[in-house]
Amino acid sequence: MPTQELIGEVEAALRGAIESKAPFQSALELIAGAFEARTTTLHYADSKTRFLFLVADTGLPDGLRAVTTKIPYGKGMAGICVERKDVVSVCNLQTDSSGVAKPGAKETRVAGAIVVPVFACDGFEVVGTLGIGKSEEHEYSEAEKALIAECAKTLGPALETWAGKGCPGL
Repeated sequence: MPTQELIGEVEAALRGAIESKAPFQSALELIAGAFEARTTTLHYADSKTRFLFLVADTGLPDGLRAVTTKIPYGKGMAGICVERKDVVSVCNLQTDSSGVAKPGAKETRVAGAIVVPVFACDGFEVVGTLGIGKSEEHEYSEAEKALIAECAKTLGPALETWAGKGCPGL
């Protein structure tokens, strides 16, 4: 799917994000389809409590969803991503021995996984993370990383507004 087409569809899905979580679910479904992903996750980063809270997902097994509902900063791929304010990716989650992925993550049956920070309107504060997992081993290309980052950038203002922080000018 071309970049601008996906971003336009994600923006359209997010238009009702202030009222409910459903637009985030729709946006994740679009992203999952574009990347042929087994799973997608969107977490809200609460800098006061230093926890990530699951806002929406696609494809997570129920047992893992319960565990990923609240993730401490610095733990697992999403927690490390928010702490570093940088992309975290693993070519094969099932065989990863780096310690980046938590052992329970193998329940997803995901191999190629990536988590990118979702930045606030100021472009500096991290307000969440966007995670994508593919069934097969996958090294994300620079073009894919750029598209995922663009999706995260599109999610940022809606997530910030949904969380009650709001973006100036929105």
